Amino acid sequence: MQASGETAETGESDAGAAQVPGALLAWYDINARRLPWRAMPGERPPQPYRVWLSEVMLQQTTVAAVRAYYAKFLALWPTVEALAAADDGDVMAAWAGLGYYARARNLLACAREVTRRGGFPQTEAALRELPGLGAYTAAAVAAIAFGQRAVVVDANVERVVSRLFAIAEPLPGARTAIRAATNAITPERRAGDFAQGLMDLGSSICTVRSPRCLLCPLAEHCAARAAGTAEAFPVKAAKKAKPMRTGTAFWIERDGAVLLVRREGKGMLGGMRALPDDGWSARSHGHGAPPAPGPWRSAGMVRHGFTHFDLELQLMVGEGGDYASLPTGEFWPVDRLEAAGLPTVFAKAARLALAHR
Repeated sequence: MQASGETAETGESDAGAAQVPGALLAWYDINARRLPWRAMPGERPPQPYRVWLSEVMLQQTTVAAVRAYYAKFLALWPTVEALAAADDGDVMAAWAGLGYYARARNLLACAREVTRRGGFPQTEAALRELPGLGAYTAAAVAAIAFGQRAVVVDANVERVVSRLFAIAEPLPGARTAIRAATNAITPERRAGDFAQGLMDLGSSICTVRSPRCLLCPLAEHCAARAAGTAEAFPVKAAKKAKPMRTGTAFWIERDGAVLLVRREGKGMLGGMRALPDDGWSARSHGHGAPPAPGPWRSAGMVRHGFTHFDLELQLMVGEGGDYASLPTGEFWPVDRLEAAGLPTVFAKAARLALAHR
């Protein structure tokens, strides 16, 4: 297989590329992972609701982390109609800990639009019209649930294809070439199995470090393996250091219950229950004012990493002041705090507060 960026960009294929689909599908038929949202080769395709739900959850999240959340969502909302009718707060609480909370808000918006339409559309183009469905998710649902030919490129596929064609341009700029190369090898039939085969290959064989090239069904077609440079792909631009933000959260407890507030519906951690804070998400540095005057003591600090910045969150515990002007919220029983669905950063702060009670 040619190892040139031009091959990927023009979509031209050679004899090696033509053999890739058959070799990969033969491997997948034997080695497909059993996953709760997947139909095995030869089985009836899974319901589009299950494919869509799993793909949204799997964005920037591992299979191991998603399994329990996927099972919980199906138990609570077994159909897209049930999810569409769910309370926003209940869905956000069930999502807590999975991260990237905008996905949960988009999940609800999409479920309600699908229900309004009477079901999921079956083409990639029509799926793209749904709220919150980007190119990847629309392609995955079209290929896996509906058997449409669609080009599905996640991080695992990106790695496999960049090595297969030795695409030397650094990410993210290389994604156009990677998509063109993936399109060149995606078959008309079994596109869903082909996409899942590439995902499984990237997960188990063509790994980030120490790829197991001797076991790879595509080894003889792989330009990076031929050059002995598999681990060099995909080429990544140097990471920029993430900025550090600072903020303060407040623990106000009365009669065995702690004050929780509901964050604004849009923006960071939107719609989630949380401890009151000083508005750190709207500032780049510094600390804001407490929610009420009164004696406060420090219980320490928690650190949390977000996509674009890191956060050091100081935790202040109320010491029994009057607190006549508290923010609007609800006092949640401390012994049932896990049921509140706090985002991870506030769950860390809550554990710190409980350790200092």
